[in-house]
Amino acid sequence: MAEHVSCFNPGPAKVPASVLKKAQDEFTNIGGTGMSIVELSHRGKDYTAINAGCEKKLREILDVPSNYKIIFMQGGGTGQFAALPLNLGRGKQPVFDYIVTGTWSTKAAKEAEKYGKVNHVFPKPSKFTTVAEESTWKLDPEASYVYYCANETVHGVEMSNPPNTGNVPLVCDMSSNFLTRKVDVSKYGAIVAGAQKNFGASGVTVVIIRDDLLDMASPICPIVMEYKTTAANNSCYNTPPTFCVYMISLVFDWILEEGGLAAMDKRSDDKSKRIYDIIDKSNFYWNPVDVAYRSRVNIPILLGSQEGNKDLEAAFVEKATAQGLIGLKGHRSVGGLRASLYNAVTVDDTERLAKFMIEFEKDNSK
Repeated sequence: MAEHVSCFNPGPAKVPASVLKKAQDEFTNIGGTGMSIVELSHRGKDYTAINAGCEKKLREILDVPSNYKIIFMQGGGTGQFAALPLNLGRGKQPVFDYIVTGTWSTKAAKEAEKYGKVNHVFPKPSKFTTVAEESTWKLDPEASYVYYCANETVHGVEMSNPPNTGNVPLVCDMSSNFLTRKVDVSKYGAIVAGAQKNFGASGVTVVIIRDDLLDMASPICPIVMEYKTTAANNSCYNTPPTFCVYMISLVFDWILEEGGLAAMDKRSDDKSKRIYDIIDKSNFYWNPVDVAYRSRVNIPILLGSQEGNKDLEAAFVEKATAQGLIGLKGHRSVGGLRASLYNAVTVDDTERLAKFMIEFEKDNSK
């Protein structure tokens, strides 16, 4: 293994080096308490200050309006597949609209079927490489909400702008592109995002929920998943993932120090453009996604042809790993390669990958 490692893991993913160093330095004595963050009582003033500071920083970064609550939950994005319909599905026969564009929205829709009627806004495509024209969508004006996944990590499909859903609340899983660009939070009823890709360690999920939706929970919603209860108790109704909240707070500090979302957005553009430029100028690398919906943070890559070549892909991963380029194997369900360019992946990391891609093509082109 090379001494210098560039981590392109799809999640858990790279954390900024300065954040890891600060967490290391404070691990056995945080804030002069003589205790580790993992030893602090979640009811004590020291952790309460960390929790409140974390929320305040995120509200600043995203400019979250005052009529939205920010809460920290457990269970990951997958837990939110159930939490969303349970919290927003009051009524005997709730209807949920789902925009299905890849693996994760497929799983979310399937989970929601347990708690109400799911309306697929457009038919499931044979391949997840684009999004159906909005003019063809069939939205239910009586739906409890419209769900979409802003970025599908497996297929590399990203919806960079929120769809227009009229008066029906729009909810979004932003787990893999959260804090990579500015977002108008006021256009959403709820936003959910797992931390382990763009803003911290696995184990905590951020939920941003509009106040008027807090009373829409189904009576069968478990209290540990209930947004209103969690918000009323400042995310401490039960023991929260204290270390994970601390870690995302450090990442929020880093984002602010680096220039906020404007800086994250520019870097995301620069990094993804570098890789897509190589793909588009090549007859060796292929990306199957419609250009209008290409992800800036998860780039699927096929080698040799539009169908891919397993031998070339295996050789690429082996040689890349030997050079310290880690985590480039594609998802098991689709194969190929995948470069995940989350916030903590640097321009230098991306340039190392770009140079390796150019050299690998030169050595393996017929």
